[in-house]
Amino acid sequence: MTGQQLKNSILQMAVQGKLVPQDPNDEPASVLLERIRAEKEQLIKEGKIKKEKNPSVIFRGADNLPYEKVGKNEPVCIADEVPFDIPESWEWTRIGNVFQINPRNNLPDELETGFVPMALLSDGFCSRHSYDPKKWKDIKNGFTHFANNDIVIAKITPCFQNRKSAVVTGLPNGFGAGTTELHVLRDNTKELFMPYFLLICKTQAFIQDGVKNFSGTAGQQRIGKDFISKYLIPVPPVSEQERIVQRLHLLEPLLISYENAYDSIVNQQKNFPAQLKRSILQYAVQGKLVPQDPADEPASVLLERIRAEKEQLIKAGKIKRAKHESVIFRRDNSYYEKVDGIERCIDDEIPFEIPESWEWTRLSTIARILGGKRIPAGRKLTTENTGHVYIRVSDMKDGTVIQKGLLYVPEDVFDSISKYIIKKEDVFITVAGTIGRIGRIPLELDGANLTENADRLVFSSLNQDWMIFLLQSPFIQNQIAEVTTKVGQPKLAIARIEKLLIPLPPLDEQTRIVEQIAAIFSQMKKL
Repeated sequence: MTGQQLKNSILQMAVQGKLVPQDPNDEPASVLLERIRAEKEQLIKEGKIKKEKNPSVIFRGADNLPYEKVGKNEPVCIADEVPFDIPESWEWTRIGNVFQINPRNNLPDELETGFVPMALLSDGFCSRHSYDPKKWKDIKNGFTHFANNDIVIAKITPCFQNRKSAVVTGLPNGFGAGTTELHVLRDNTKELFMPYFLLICKTQAFIQDGVKNFSGTAGQQRIGKDFISKYLIPVPPVSEQERIVQRLHLLEPLLISYENAYDSIVNQQKNFPAQLKRSILQYAVQGKLVPQDPADEPASVLLERIRAEKEQLIKAGKIKRAKHESVIFRRDNSYYEKVDGIERCIDDEIPFEIPESWEWTRLSTIARILGGKRIPAGRKLTTENTGHVYIRVSDMKDGTVIQKGLLYVPEDVFDSISKYIIKKEDVFITVAGTIGRIGRIPLELDGANLTENADRLVFSSLNQDWMIFLLQSPFIQNQIAEVTTKVGQPKLAIARIEKLLIPLPPLDEQTRIVEQIAAIFSQMKKL
C-alpha cells in the first residue's frame, strides 16, 4: 500500500466513524443539526443570509432507514444513496444544509485583507496556504471571497484532483479573496469544527465523485456549485469531530515516516537491477567476477600481439601511426607510462589492484577510435529507403540499434560521407547529446553510415562482448563523465576517449567474464 493509499484509507475510516471510539456523553449530531437549522432561521430573519428555495432535512425513519424531505415534498428514502453505515450518534446531511456556499464579503474598501492565488494554496492532505496583503478595493471584484474558518476547495482540474483545499486562517482582519477557481464553504452558525469537514473534501470518494461530475472542455473541467451543495456528508458530534482531527494530527508523523519508507523501498526495488548490473560490471573489470586460470596466455602477451598487428597495418598503409603512443609498465611496485620517450609515474591514476595476469593500458593501445560524419549542410535525411542507413544517437538504445524509424542518406549525398561507416565487429560510443551509450551494430546494419555524434571502436584480438561490458562499467563511465567537456554542448572528444585507462584481462578470461555476466543477467530477467 502506497503512502497515499494509506492516507486515503485512514481518511475513509475517519469519516465512517471507525478512527476514534464514540463517547455516549457526546451531544448527538441530530441535536447539533437541529440547532444549526434554528440558528439559520434566525440569520434569515435578520437578513444576514438568504432563505433556501428548497431546504433539505435528512432523518431516520421508523425502519431506521435514511429519509430526505426537500421543501414541501413528501419524504423519500435515500438508502440507495448512502454509501456506508455510520455510528448511531452520527447523522447524514447535505453540504448545502449546513454551509453557505460561495458567500460574498461586504467590507470597507481600505481594509487590509489577504489575496490567495492558486499557487499559494497547498495540495495534498495538508491544510496550508499563504497570502499576499491587498486592500479590499483591489480584490473585491472578479475574485472569490472568503474569511477565516472558511473551507476553500479548488474546483478546476487538475487542482481539484490534487486536493488543493484548506481551512482559511490568519488572514489580515480575518478576510480575503482569491482565485476564481475556488468553491467556499462558510459556517455562519459557528457550530461546526471545520477541519473535520475539510477531511471529507480530501477523501478519495469526494474526489472521485467530483471528477464524475466535471463539466467543461478538456483541460478546463470544473465541479459545479450544485455538486458541492448536494453532496451527502456524515456528521459526527462536534466533540468527535475534534477527536478525529486530533487523532489524524497524531498519526501524521507516522504517515510521513511510512510514506518515506515506502518510497525508499520502491526506489530501491526500481533501481536495484541497474545497481546490481553496475556492481557486476565493476567486479568484472577488477578481476573479481571469475577466477584466474594460470594456463591463460597473460594479457602482456596479448598486448604485444595487438601492437604487432597495428605495426603490420601501419606498414601496409592501412592505418596511420598514432602521434602519442602509450606504453604502461610496472617497475619497483609502481606503474609508469611512457609517451614520446618520456616516462612518468601514474600510481595516482591506478584506482585498484588487478590480477597478476592482467595489464593496465590505454584504450588507444587496443583500439582505434574513428568518428562519424554529418550530412552536408542544407540537406536532410529521408524516410525513403535508399539503401544507405544513417544511424543517429536516438537510434542507439539498450546496447544496440533500434531498427524501427531509421532514416536514410539521400542517394546524391552518399558519396560525400560513404567512408564514415560502422561495422558489425565494431563497438559504438555516443559522444554528443546523450554521452557514453555503448553497444554493437546489428548484422543487418553492417556498413551503415554513422552520425558525427558517435564514434566507433575498431579492434582485433579482443572479445567484442567484453569490450562492451568494459565500456559500460562504472569505472569507464566515470572516466567518460570526467573527461567530457561541459562548456556549451557537452562533447566527448576522440583524444579524450583514447586516453581512457583500461584494465586488460587475458583473452580466455575475457570469454569467461562474458559468459558469467550473460548467465547472471539472464537470471536477473527471470526475477
